Amino acid sequence: MITDSPPVKSSSAMRRRSLWIEGVIVVAIALLILFGVPLFLAAIGQEFRINMLGRFMSLAIVALGIDLIWGYTGMLSLGHGIFFSLGGYALAMFLQLQIPEGQLPEFFTLFGVDKLPWFWQPFHSLPFTLMAIVLIPATIAGLLGYLVFRNRIRGVYFSILTQASLIVFFNFFNSQQKLINGTNGLKTDTTKIFGVYAGSDQAQSVFYTLTVIFLVLAYLLCRWLTSGRLGRLLIAIRDDESRVRFSGYNPTGFKVLVFAVSAGLAGMAGALYTVQSGIISPKTMDIAFSIEMVIWVAVGGRASLIGAILGALIVNFARSILTEQFPEIWLFFQGALFLVVVTVLPGGFVGWLRNEGQEMFRSLIGRPRRVMTYPSLAEDPEVEYERQNLSN
Repeated sequence: MITDSPPVKSSSAMRRRSLWIEGVIVVAIALLILFGVPLFLAAIGQEFRINMLGRFMSLAIVALGIDLIWGYTGMLSLGHGIFFSLGGYALAMFLQLQIPEGQLPEFFTLFGVDKLPWFWQPFHSLPFTLMAIVLIPATIAGLLGYLVFRNRIRGVYFSILTQASLIVFFNFFNSQQKLINGTNGLKTDTTKIFGVYAGSDQAQSVFYTLTVIFLVLAYLLCRWLTSGRLGRLLIAIRDDESRVRFSGYNPTGFKVLVFAVSAGLAGMAGALYTVQSGIISPKTMDIAFSIEMVIWVAVGGRASLIGAILGALIVNFARSILTEQFPEIWLFFQGALFLVVVTVLPGGFVGWLRNEGQEMFRSLIGRPRRVMTYPSLAEDPEVEYERQNLSN
């Protein structure tokens, strides 16, 4: 008698199911951060850390973008401070213009400027500002990426070019006192938005909520880009770009697209960080800050989006706590952490949890080690005997 075998779930159905489960988990964590964490911090008398968490979550959006281009595509950018700052300046310029008609921001009068510069004019509009926060960084990254990638510049040369671009932007913004207040930057906490001071508790609560929402959206966007055929192609570009070219694909367009998306995320993060920190200045274009962004991803784990978020939060919270306890030597702790990750945990914390951490847990509960080949061969005593003899 022939009996019908139970239907086998297709890999696509299982993948959709796992993505739905992941989505539910992400939303649950977001709700916990949105409602539970502020209540907990307020209960223990640490309300000031709510704003700190909001700023660090905005930095996690930058880390997602860097993981997208470095972890998945193999492009190490050391100049993401450009795009982060452009997003921050775009929103700060809009807030500076929320004054009675005919008046100029205060710093203009200090330098004898009596007419608003032409490039400030569009920032009277909120819709234009919201688009500029993302599109200006993405456009600049797209143009820079096209010029670089079409000439097949990659690896360390790409990193050097991004850092050189960062220096150019830093020197330009730092010297423009009459146009954007130069070194002093643009303050946002004393400006108004919809009749409310941006630095007030009411506005900061809204910015915190927006940061959580945009962090979730950024994660979902990066997850979508890296989970399908495009994600596999990006990994192929990272591992062997020449073979991708021989397979009939032109990596230039894909790399430009990913670089532009990463820059757009950085611009969004810069805007959210600016309104929660109260100021944007050329200091965010400092070389050290862009290198720190890479450290966050390395600590959390490359090519693991959740690792990029955790790395940004862990490193920044650790820096905050260490500066409170050890203000003079906290940089040594940060350097030691990075050295440990590079030498002992090359896959970051998430990479360790996925591999060595799981094996350690299995050994603690008495489970056999995972077999990476056919179990019948790996567990055959004769095969094990021959393997030991060959190794000796």
